Amino acid sequence: MGSVRRAVAVEVESPPPELSAVEEAYRRIVEEAAVYVAERGRLEREKYSELYRRFRELYPHLPAQLIQQAMNQGVEAGRSFLEARRDGRVHKPRPEVRRVSMRFAKDSWSYRKTAASAAPVRLALSLPGGRREVWIKPHRRFWLYWWRVLRKEAELASTLMLKRKRDRWYAIFTFDVQPRGGASGGSSYLRRKRKHGRSRQGEPLGHSRRRGAVE
Repeated sequence: MGSVRRAVAVEVESPPPELSAVEEAYRRIVEEAAVYVAERGRLEREKYSELYRRFRELYPHLPAQLIQQAMNQGVEAGRSFLEARRDGRVHKPRPEVRRVSMRFAKDSWSYRKTAASAAPVRLALSLPGGRREVWIKPHRRFWLYWWRVLRKEAELASTLMLKRKRDRWYAIFTFDVQPRGGASGGSSYLRRKRKHGRSRQGEPLGHSRRRGAVE
């Protein structure tokens, strides 16, 4: 059985103003690309390059990677709109994008730990003016999945998403989780535990054998 993808949202503490500054520009790019695909059925390579250059001129403060991610997200939204219209699920003439989750690819974000933490507590994001560090508030559900990463039972996806909800920002981490008993790394870890006689009480705080729901 293959891995299962799970997303976990973690609140950002004191988000920098640059996040809100780029959100509207990102949304407009997503919407314009979605409308183009909905009207023409596809986004040709030449048109993609043309739109990219125009967006770079319109939004010079926006990092190039965010423009590319917004355009790709718009293409996906346009295709989904066409599929929904064919199925009769929507009747609008064109797609509307009201909210977005901004995507940060692997080269545009990173995480850092403190000496007392095994999981990320700070993020570095590529925003206007360079890299910006933000603190996050890890919760129990996040720790459970990160612990599985440490046990090689899950992998952290390379793309991070940032989303605003009710004036709060959330970092959305995506984990590819191996089914229980299907990860060789986790099985070997359990064998080592039994060999050395470690009990469940000896496992780190926050570990649980019951897989919880994720946000």
